[in-house]
Amino acid sequence: MLSGLDHLVITVTDISRAVDFYSRVLGLEVRYRDRERVDLMLGDMALRLHWTATDITPRAATPTPGSLDLCVRSLLPLDEVQRHLEALDVEVELGPVPRQGATGELDSLYLRDPDGNLIEISRPVKPQPAPGH
Repeated sequence: MLSGLDHLVITVTDISRAVDFYSRVLGLEVRYRDRERVDLMLGDMALRLHWTATDITPRAATPTPGSLDLCVRSLLPLDEVQRHLEALDVEVELGPVPRQGATGELDSLYLRDPDGNLIEISRPVKPQPAPGH
């Protein structure tokens, strides 16, 4: 019945600060919708930033900055990601450490966005087979 995610909303206290983090630190493409909503493209889905004081409806019953725990897959080896984060003076909270992902074993490192959301950046331990193989 379902085929995947279209977008996931992240509630933030400061849109411009969040846009800076997700674009500069994580390299996501920014698409502005309006002053209270911004899409950050992650493959064929969007991380949609919503400002905490938005009047947009419908919305989550308790939109709370800092409550998200998100795992994203990296195209780059984690040592390269770690060097990038160090160059930007972004603290790695943990990792790289072994983890279990949706499709197998991962190596992951953890950091936080400006609102305290936990961001796990992962990389498969074994290369994933191409679809249909």
